[in-house]
Amino acid sequence: MNTTKVNDFNEIITGRRSVRSYDPTVKISKEEMKEILTEASLAPSSVNLQPWRYLVIDSPEGKEKLAPIAKFNQSQVETSSAVIAVFADMKSDAYLDEIYSKAVEKGVMPEDVKEQQTTAISGYFKTMSYDQLKEMNLIDSGLVSMQLMLVARAHGYDTNPIGGYEKDKIADTFGMDKERYYPVMLISIGKAANPGYSSVRLDVDQITEWA
Repeated sequence: MNTTKVNDFNEIITGRRSVRSYDPTVKISKEEMKEILTEASLAPSSVNLQPWRYLVIDSPEGKEKLAPIAKFNQSQVETSSAVIAVFADMKSDAYLDEIYSKAVEKGVMPEDVKEQQTTAISGYFKTMSYDQLKEMNLIDSGLVSMQLMLVARAHGYDTNPIGGYEKDKIADTFGMDKERYYPVMLISIGKAANPGYSSVRLDVDQITEWA
């Protein structure tokens, strides 16, 4: 089944729904999933460290492992094309030199700026507490998660962010270092079996102050 891409940004943001039941016959190829994740990863992050890490759970075996730790979201696990687990890499600074060196290679950052920035950032990271680093990484991983859902919508798919799962078990379950990779959320993705429910929002005047 082919999906139709959406190029209208207004339709992308107003048509997005939190979908809990998907057409199980619709599968997203690895190639297209990589496109979606690549586009999502254009999201901003603190000092461009891109601390988000993805675990794409799309095989029957992977979903079987996930099911017991996502007990209240069985329909999404079973029917979605995939469930994407978003983690924050608590050692993302290990990629600092690689990221900034690539910026120099591509001509978007001078070498002297790279040296100045990497020295300053490395020094700053050494002063940060675990909680400060986690807070920064959670914000960045939240940004990429929202962008991922909008990109999925642009590709013609539907999503739902899931917070109700056993976060203390997911890294171990999939053989990941739980000290390094902090779970942020699960995002189910696929083609909706039926339209998701519309919802309402508070009026902007109720939630906005001007200074």
